[in-house]
Amino acid sequence: MNTMAESVATVLSTADVAEARDAVRAVLDGLHQPAMAAEAADTVVLVVSELVTNAVRHGGGTCTLELTAHEESIEVAVHDSSPHAPRMRTPDLHGGTGGFGWPMVNRLARATAVTRRASGGKTVSALLDR
Repeated sequence: MNTMAESVATVLSTADVAEARDAVRAVLDGLHQPAMAAEAADTVVLVVSELVTNAVRHGGGTCTLELTAHEESIEVAVHDSSPHAPRMRTPDLHGGTGGFGWPMVNRLARATAVTRRASGGKTVSALLDR
């Protein structure tokens, strides 16, 4: 298989996160040789949901999602306009302010990276097993 990259969605609000998940699921369902295992696809969709939600909430309100399929992995990249990197923090068990997503992404992904963009903002990437 050759590497395949696809810009999947531009997300403007948290209401669009479900559409981003659906678009990712459609891309993953279309992959062949090797096809995505169901559990691996579920993990990619979960990571997409977390990264896109965080980008909309904390990254300036709009983000762009890209997927790159490699023979043994899927790279999820979310671009937003904020220069601030995600950070680990103690999860809020009572107030509903979160703190669970970024640690979860780091546990599920083979690798994560935050890259500053020359045009401003950043790209948050996660490499996941296929």
